[in-house]
Amino acid sequence: MLAVVHNIPYFEGEILKDGAMPKAMTLNVRVSGTLGEFVASNIGADGAYENVSEYVRDLIRRDKERVETEGFARLKAELTAAFAAPETAYEKLDADTVIARNTRG
Repeated sequence: MLAVVHNIPYFEGEILKDGAMPKAMTLNVRVSGTLGEFVASNIGADGAYENVSEYVRDLIRRDKERVETEGFARLKAELTAAFAAPETAYEKLDADTVIARNTRG
């Protein structure tokens, strides 16, 4: 089975200062075989979603949340390790040294 190619307008984010929304992105996705059947089973009267656009937007939101959660977990692990390190693991630096180190190309 070859599923229909769907145009999916998608917008999530800040509304512009003039009250308008930024231009939505349009995606064209070709899904066939068992993936197409799976998508079809999740939309319409028997599915959890009203249409393919709604389904794809939810998948994107979930993936975005997963990526953000993973990033936060990595940051938390780094901070936990840093706070658990003994004083001897740290090197005293003055502001000029830090600025010089960060401006090197």
